[in-house]
Formats: sequence, structure tokens, C-alpha cells
Amino acid sequence: MRYRNLGNSGLKVSEIGMGCEGFAKNHCENTKILMDTAENYGVNYFDLYASDPEVRTAVGTALSGRREKFIVQAHICSVWKDGQYKRSRQIEEVKAGFEELLKQLQTDYIDVGMIHYVDSIQDWKTILNGSVMEYVLELRRQGKIRHIGLSSHNPQVALEAVKSGKIEVLMFSVNPCYDLQPAGEDVNELWNEKNYENPLINMNPDRQDLYETCQRMGVGITVMKAFGGGDLLDASLSPAGKALTVVQCLHYALTRPAVATVLAGAHSIGQLKESISYETASDKEKDYALAFASFPNISWRGHCMYCSHCAPCPNKIDVASVTKFLNLAKAQGAVPETVREHYDLLEHHAGECIQCKACETRCPFEVPIIENMKQAKALFGK
Repeated sequence: MRYRNLGNSGLKVSEIGMGCEGFAKNHCENTKILMDTAENYGVNYFDLYASDPEVRTAVGTALSGRREKFIVQAHICSVWKDGQYKRSRQIEEVKAGFEELLKQLQTDYIDVGMIHYVDSIQDWKTILNGSVMEYVLELRRQGKIRHIGLSSHNPQVALEAVKSGKIEVLMFSVNPCYDLQPAGEDVNELWNEKNYENPLINMNPDRQDLYETCQRMGVGITVMKAFGGGDLLDASLSPAGKALTVVQCLHYALTRPAVATVLAGAHSIGQLKESISYETASDKEKDYALAFASFPNISWRGHCMYCSHCAPCPNKIDVASVTKFLNLAKAQGAVPETVREHYDLLEHHAGECIQCKACETRCPFEVPIIENMKQAKALFGK
């Protein structure tokens, strides 16, 4: 298993994480089996948004004796009321729900306390300026949560939260179909078939800005919905009109800026192992570029996907990395020091480009690579 930095949190997380959907299966009998499998394969990060006491208690039992082996991302504001899940901003419900969570998990702290499901600007403002944020900050001061996170499906809301400086970790929905959709407050629109009836062209700029801002500010992204609820794995259901593999979906998410781990939904041991197989997959199996280029309903023309099909460069320039740093700087409107440092550490720079255009002939998305190299040289000075 490979591990990545979760932004600037200081946490090292497995790039394949685990969602909690499978914990409830068979009256939670799967919970311990999934946790055992995760530990055996080096998966050290999982998400727990569920507020069902049975699920939380099963997770707590499965964690007993090995709490330190897992980094737990659990949700604040996800509560259980009248026998069902509820998203709450009522501070007394929120407080009671979190204290119950700690007891059910048999722990005195949560590694990442995730403010649950914030998809509207007004909701974010209410949280930021109200009792929920005060409570979350107090939990961190008390050590009951180590880091503050927020989950969202709306890039505009997520960007506001990240820019506030309050959020250290962002849980966000990342996949090649959702990334084309405009920001909105209704998460159901992300998989509404009518939104894919006409051809979609290139990544939504709000989403691109979000990923690059997270990278620049050191906010780690934990990915949900990498498979679009499974739709992207089935040609008859995929909005793209063509199926992707599990490994291709994972690789797409893991090559976005700031992404640290993908919380792979697993309803069985087999599904979890299929996601973990990403770690031993070949470059050919991971390659999503040619599949994307053949999507009948979607075009990524002119947009660098960081897929490295442009390689090899005769002067050994890492074109994908140069382009990524160029885009980060463009998004900021300046060159942040961290971006400059990372650019400087590259063995070869854009100024070494001889404009042979071999890279452009290999690019599946017709990216103007030579122009990008010129811009990077001008911007970074070499």
C-alpha cells in the first residue's frame, strides 16, 4: 500500500481508503471482516458518516484493541433521531450526537471531525458564523477531534470553506462525469440523466479551481463517489455512455490535485480487494486517457488530464508535472512559494523544451503542450 500526506495535517493515509456503506450489511456482520481485510492490506483510513447506532457500535467493536492502526474520519452533525438518520444544525442535537459517537466507537478522539454535508452557501455561512463552528473548534482544542473537515458536493461551497482557513480536510465527490457538472445545491442533479443529454465539454472551472486551491493551501481531499455509486462501472448506466474499470476510476481521482485517498465503497470483501488491487495494477490498467477520449457523450479536448501520454520527452521534461504547476499558478494569479519550490525540484524544466511536438502527437486530448511550456518558462523563469 502506498501512503500520501493528507494535506498539511501531518497524517499519512493509505491512498485507498474505505467508505462505510458495507458496514451495515448482514446486520453489521461484515464490519469486522472488512476492518480485518483493511488492516491486512494496509488500508489505514476510513469514513464513517452513518449515524445508525448499530453500525457505529459494530465499528467500535471492530476497532477495539487496534484503534491506533486506523485514521478515523467521522461526521459531526450526522445524528440519529426517531429511529432514522438526520443531518442537523441544532447545536444540542449535534453535541449529543458527537458524544454518542465517541462512546459507540469506544474512543476518546476522532482523527478528522467532518462537518457533515454542506451543499449551500447559506448553510456554510450559518455554520461558519454560528454555534456549530464554535463547537467544532472547541472539540479540537479539547483534543476530541484532531483535525477539522467538511463534506460537500458543491465546489463553490467547498471553495468558500477552504478559503476560510477553518477547514483542514475536504471530503468531495470526484469522478470524470461529476467534474463536468456545474455547481449546484441539489446533489441529485449530479446523476440526473437530463444533464448528460447534450455533449459536455471539459471540466467545470469551479471544480478545477477547488482542486488547485486545496493543493496550494495544503487542504487534503478525501474522495467520495469515485465510481458514481457504481454507475461509471456499467455502460448501460454511465452518463459517459461507456464503462470504466474500478482501477481507472481510482486512478482518475488519485491524479487530481490535493487528493490523498479515495474512500472506496465496498459492500463485500471482494469489492474491497478489487479496489486494493489498484496498488498492483499496471500502468496500462490504470490508463484512463484513451477511454475518456472515446466517450461518446463527453469531450475533454484541450484539457490536460495529467495522464502522461505525452511522455517520453526527448529532454526528459515531466510535461504533466510542469502543466500541473502552471495551472496551479494560473489559478492563483501569481506563483505561490510552495508551487515554485516544487517546480524548482523538477529535474528538467519547461525552458528545456525544443518544441519537437512529439508530445502533442501523442496527447489524446489535443492539449497545446508547446504553448504551455512557453507559458511555464515565462512564469517560472526557466
